[in-house]
Amino acid sequence: MPDWLVLVLAMLAAVAVVVIITLVRHKRAAEDEDPSETPDVIEYMTMWIGVIYAIVLGLAVAGVWEARSAAQDHVQAEAQALHEIYERVRVYPPDTRDRIRADVDAYVTQVVEKEWKEMADHGRLSAQGAELLAQIRQDVTDYQPKTDFQAQAYQPLVDQVAALDQARSARADSTGATMPSVVWVGLLTGAAVTIGMVFALQIRRTRRELILAGLFSATIAFMLFLIWDFDEPYSRGITATAQPFLNLFPHLKG
Repeated sequence: MPDWLVLVLAMLAAVAVVVIITLVRHKRAAEDEDPSETPDVIEYMTMWIGVIYAIVLGLAVAGVWEARSAAQDHVQAEAQALHEIYERVRVYPPDTRDRIRADVDAYVTQVVEKEWKEMADHGRLSAQGAELLAQIRQDVTDYQPKTDFQAQAYQPLVDQVAALDQARSARADSTGATMPSVVWVGLLTGAAVTIGMVFALQIRRTRRELILAGLFSATIAFMLFLIWDFDEPYSRGITATAQPFLNLFPHLKG
């Protein structure tokens, strides 16, 4: 199901629930009930509950967006480390240089064409990617420099392999949901309480009040959807992409 359809259905469901409850409550209300007699303390509590929940929603949105941005940064760091390895081995003998570059190309191809789908579908990295990374590390660290120029390039290459491993580990840690289950329980419970407090104000069945109550509930539904959509940086919403690999290795496109 497309994300936009999930959003539309969630917002319509929230509006429908508010309207139905309002109509049922109005039908069952006593004839002498006066909505204007709502105690001031209820209005005060409703206001503060709404403010507090708005702050919580804002922090949640900021958290999942930051996690998404961090996930993209991990991808960029990984691609940059591979690019540095690819370029720095030019000082090595042709056979060693070509072998390491072939390993880098194989790793990038594996990540872009296979591992990315594995992350999106199953929330994990592929074993083949780890094997290809181990091969790059072995080829780089096992080479014995034969000139001073090669010796000067050796340690930076080892450092880039370490940076590559670190970026891959960070990407693995970013795979999957960002928000813990207990936070989702709090967000959903808060939404129910916040919307429920609207009925404590004894809203009437006028068009204006129904529209405002519906928009209020639809807004909360939209914010919850936004958090859910950004919750998994590699599989939902505006996801982190593998574009940095393609940008730095244009010869592998297509």
